[in-house]
Amino acid sequence: MTQTPDFVSLNGPDNAGKTTHLVRLAERRNAFQPLGAVHEHDPDSWARVAAGDYARWWFETSTTVELTEMLLAGHAKRAAARENGRTGLLDRGLPMLLAVAAATCVVKDRLTIGEAVKTVTGIAGARAVTPETSILLLPSFDAARGSAPPGRPRCVHRGRRLRGPLLGRRAQRCA
Repeated sequence: MTQTPDFVSLNGPDNAGKTTHLVRLAERRNAFQPLGAVHEHDPDSWARVAAGDYARWWFETSTTVELTEMLLAGHAKRAAARENGRTGLLDRGLPMLLAVAAATCVVKDRLTIGEAVKTVTGIAGARAVTPETSILLLPSFDAARGSAPPGRPRCVHRGRRLRGPLLGRRAQRCA
């Protein structure tokens, strides 16, 4: 028998269908617990930086340490909210959060990708991390295959049946 993971993360760019699929998974099985995004579990910190010019804070005034620590703190609080015996559904998992921090570090600190990854993983250190099953959703630019707003990438699997051990024999089609 296949053991269900403690966490499943859906990762990808905006409008790839992460939230839609998290909702559908949670509706499909009671054992799935939607835990959402990191900012939902550390609202005071994120409200503080979002109160002003959020983009300026993210790309100019925050330090790589500050941004990475906020992402890690929100992720840790989100993971701690998982109920025992349930699979936590994450809107972007730890690998994606670290990738976002590294990409921001490349832009802000003008480091190479390798230097930025080393910087961010150094900040993350050896924190206790519960393994997660990560799923990457990629957008499609084919308008007939998705449901994103006009001009935005659309869900790749639109109209296909999703299958797998987490979904049972067959999941419903994308709406």
